[in-house]
Amino acid sequence: MKLIDVTNSHSLLVSSQLENTDAVFVKVFSLGPTTVIFSGAPTHEDVILENKKRNIKSTEIQYAIEHILEADPSEVEIFEAPHLVEISIKR
Repeated sequence: MKLIDVTNSHSLLVSSQLENTDAVFVKVFSLGPTTVIFSGAPTHEDVILENKKRNIKSTEIQYAIEHILEADPSEVEIFEAPHLVEISIKR
């Protein structure tokens, strides 16, 4: 899997997240056909995985935990919905 930074293509999303949440940074990546939104606040970090055509694969979740959050799976909370997964960790 290859993570590509596409933050500059999502400036409205980034500015909206920074204005309306406690996030101090927001980055947007492409992981193949899946969009990855990574945001961080003083007390937590979140990764949202979204794919409009299919559900998120377990390998994509594992990749996000290990390579984006750099955490152990036991440290994170995972919330799953159709076509969407949110992964959160307290820092």
